[in-house]
Amino acid sequence: MYSIGETAKLVGLSTYTLRYYEKEKIITPLRNANGERTFDEQHIQWLRFVIRLKATQMPIAKIREYTELFLEGEHTTRQRLELLQNHQVLIQQQLERLTSVESELQYKIENYEKIIASTTK
Repeated sequence: MYSIGETAKLVGLSTYTLRYYEKEKIITPLRNANGERTFDEQHIQWLRFVIRLKATQMPIAKIREYTELFLEGEHTTRQRLELLQNHQVLIQQQLERLTSVESELQYKIENYEKIIASTTK
């Protein structure tokens, strides 16, 4: 079992963020005899998944929705699948936009390098 501080360090989040995720019902820590939050390996794995979802710009509301569906049980598998598939489409759109911007940047960089090279001769 891990304390909130230990958990925060393990997953790279602040204790404030862990408390926020608890408030948003994204994670439900256990409580020890003193009422302090404790986290087990399943919590750690879940938080790592949540972190990956956040890294893909999934909104907290969608993460909460996914969490609620997960907690409801196996009968929500299709809904969870659809939620993740919809998010995957958004990620693919983000990648396309980023690829386009990266191409434009590369074009500009090459032009500036040519200008600099021609003026230093």
